[in-house]
Amino acid sequence: MKTFLSVTDPATYRIRISGRVDNGWADFMTDVQNTVSQEEGATLTVVTGTVPDQAALFGLLLRIRDLGLALVSVEYLSKNPAT
Repeated sequence: MKTFLSVTDPATYRIRISGRVDNGWADFMTDVQNTVSQEEGATLTVVTGTVPDQAALFGLLLRIRDLGLALVSVEYLSKNPAT
């Protein structure tokens, strides 16, 4: 059975959050890019970056929850090529 990645692999994700989010809240992600866009009249913050493993991804999702932000989507983009 082929797997995309394991729980210990670094991977790059695109996370879409409703509203405008300040830079720095996801500073443990490497090479983070925050962009703000308008989709269907709604403001979205799109965060793209690499997390070291699945535990860090879940920590990031918990942080989104703790900040009271509305999660729109989480998209797996690629496995870190160094692994």
